[in-house]
Amino acid sequence: FACGLWAGAGWHRRYRPFVDAFCVELQGRGHLSSALVLRWFQGHLQRCLGAVRYRLQERCRISLSVCAGRPPTLHIVPCSDYVCCHISMAVRLIPAIPLGDALYLTALPPEGPLEPLATETLWDLNTSRQEQRLLNWLKEQTPASSCHLKCLQILKGLRDLRGMGLEEPFCSQWGQVLSSYVLKTALFSLLLQVPLEAWDERFLVERLEDLVLYLRDCLRKQMLMHFFLGNTSLPEAVVLPRFLKEAAPVNLLANFDRHTLDLTAFQLISTWIQAPHVIRMYSSPRYLRP
Repeated sequence: FACGLWAGAGWHRRYRPFVDAFCVELQGRGHLSSALVLRWFQGHLQRCLGAVRYRLQERCRISLSVCAGRPPTLHIVPCSDYVCCHISMAVRLIPAIPLGDALYLTALPPEGPLEPLATETLWDLNTSRQEQRLLNWLKEQTPASSCHLKCLQILKGLRDLRGMGLEEPFCSQWGQVLSSYVLKTALFSLLLQVPLEAWDERFLVERLEDLVLYLRDCLRKQMLMHFFLGNTSLPEAVVLPRFLKEAAPVNLLANFDRHTLDLTAFQLISTWIQAPHVIRMYSSPRYLRP
């Protein structure tokens, strides 16, 4: 999504510091730049980090991982003598603009090849609240031992393991095409096509294969539609804001060329066929990351 600025006469002069710091011009119109907002956000986080460390130094060690063009990650490691909790955490910090109805525009870089200036102006639509509503509904409708979330976890794991053995530039393309959001969207779409009782854990392998084949078909057709934008097939129990219901459908694979998608589909099926070998090979100590 692009966040265009509708400004009256004199607005740019009156708010010149804001315009210079956060806006870019695209097709003759001012847009709020996700890249500039993210850069500003990272700078403020780094300046505040010292104060946070000082207040929590007896409880945990805090560090910030910053990569240009990507949201920063806050790492929290409890001190060994702090008995309350010994769980380390990594929290991705993402600036967001509230739209109302639990919808947010977030400064996440878009997946797929785009012009640099276009990338700077694009914002991601966060529908996590709607996803949670869907998951709550599925929890009520599926068997108690449903395997749908486990299927998603396994597929993500296979994607990551296969990615270790790929060379650039396809390694990056593999991760972009099969992003976690794409995998999740494929799962949600398949869940509404297969009888919900068929997701019992007894059928884990069958449902996982269904998910792989469904995703392969989407890649071959170059089409996987956003699950919430303009989707008229959602269960009535999953209430959507008007903005989502009336939005035009969006193809999540539209920015990728046919060759990349065909190659990804081929590698996906190859990974599924060789899954036991891939898991054994890349789970060895040689490939385990610290």
